[in-house]
Amino acid sequence: MGLRTNDVLLKGGNVTENRYNLLDEAWIPIADMGKAGLLRVFGGRECRALGGTAVQKIAVLKLLIAIAQAAATPQDTQEWAAMGPDGLGERCTLYLEQWRDAFWLYGDKPFLQMPACSRAELKPYGTAMPQVASGNTTLLTHLQLEPIMSDASRALLLVEQMGFGLGGKKTDNSVVLSKGYAKGKSAKPGPSVCHMGLLHSFLLGDSILETVWLNLLTRDIIADTRQWEEGIGTAPWEKMPEGEDCPTARALKASLMGRLVPLSRFCLLREDGLHYTEGIVHPDYQERMVDPSAAADKAKAKVKMLWVKPRKKPWRQLTALLSFLESEHDSGFECLNLKQGIQRLGDGHVKQFGIWSGGLKVSSNAGEQYVSGGDDCIESETWLEAQLFSGSDDWFILFKKQMGQLERMGTAVYGATRGYFSDLKVQGDAHAAEASGLFWQLVEPTFQELIQACYGDGKERLAKLKERLAKLMGTYAVFAGTAFDESCPHGTARQFEAWARHRPGFGMFSQKTQSSS
Repeated sequence: MGLRTNDVLLKGGNVTENRYNLLDEAWIPIADMGKAGLLRVFGGRECRALGGTAVQKIAVLKLLIAIAQAAATPQDTQEWAAMGPDGLGERCTLYLEQWRDAFWLYGDKPFLQMPACSRAELKPYGTAMPQVASGNTTLLTHLQLEPIMSDASRALLLVEQMGFGLGGKKTDNSVVLSKGYAKGKSAKPGPSVCHMGLLHSFLLGDSILETVWLNLLTRDIIADTRQWEEGIGTAPWEKMPEGEDCPTARALKASLMGRLVPLSRFCLLREDGLHYTEGIVHPDYQERMVDPSAAADKAKAKVKMLWVKPRKKPWRQLTALLSFLESEHDSGFECLNLKQGIQRLGDGHVKQFGIWSGGLKVSSNAGEQYVSGGDDCIESETWLEAQLFSGSDDWFILFKKQMGQLERMGTAVYGATRGYFSDLKVQGDAHAAEASGLFWQLVEPTFQELIQACYGDGKERLAKLKERLAKLMGTYAVFAGTAFDESCPHGTARQFEAWARHRPGFGMFSQKTQSSS
């Protein structure tokens, strides 16, 4: 949408009149559909899944959940179940219409923006995009060039910046809105990324509306966590802070809303760039404050988190994400979205659901965060039958054993390949990593089959489970051999000798699987 004839441009390209309402305009990426506005997303089950990058999916989904928490937080599981996705959609639609004037992207009170930071230096939009080369960053591909920004692109970038702003000196921290508040020269990382890139996880439904419903926290759950002194809190579009350390900002830091829409960057969008400075600095995981979508192990004084690992896709971390399922579980990682969401699904509210995990891996140097050659946005999803969670944890224990076997196979491929190249007097770490990566690439399309092979009922469990798993492990052994062979040439006598010496006998894994099941 272009400018209307009665819109007035200020210096820097800002518009004084309300324009581009996020309720109506198509700005949210939708898989296989293009884009949609907020009312369309909450208006039914037409929009199946979010599109865009992993970071965009996380940022937008957190915003959608924040809208749902503001509009329709249920008291308990019973009220949550009775409301259902359709009831949630109706309540969110009414809420959005009530707050329509808060969702103008441009105007006197622009959505999630701080007009007061207009005195900050005007930066190109690419400055706030981790994938865009800026400063001394080497340009590797044309994808790193700053794109032409549409209103939809600006809206999406704004929502990303709330939690995923990278730490460093790109922000103009000379601008301070709270009297007496001090900022360093470098902005701290947004709470959704922290220092390396947090792994975020959500339950998935058969539509975006059902996905939001599945991840909606009840008042009882929020109180039980004892993490947020302010409880749900007030949505920032209902009451924006005046500065970094005003009473509204402090309340946001102590509320669930502050984890969903953190306002870690104060921004003002212009036609030709944006003004932005460090916003609200939230307590991090070491202060035992974590996002509902992040997985934390708080068993010891020093909190551990699950981080994004580009070489280890999120589906490989499913056993860690679901460790709370074990009946003897007393420590390990817990993700509030998954734990609370799954625990209430055993009563037949849905037949199946997905687990989506993803995030952005970043590097840092002297407080400056950036995306290097080894960093990347990654994601994966897995679908499960809800009935699995209404009984014992036998299937999960068995699944955990099979994943352990797979990890040992991957390690064996790595070690064998490294040994092969060592015999040839060649540095083999990179080749070994490539071989191991190839093995996991071959395994990934069959992962859903492995999960299904770990559970069954009655006679099927007794008669066929062992056979199904043994067959799968035999397939994985072939994958391991293929990965080794593809990475280790054996055309010369010297190569063949090294290849024969180091090629593992993967048959032992399938034998172990049979006996363990």
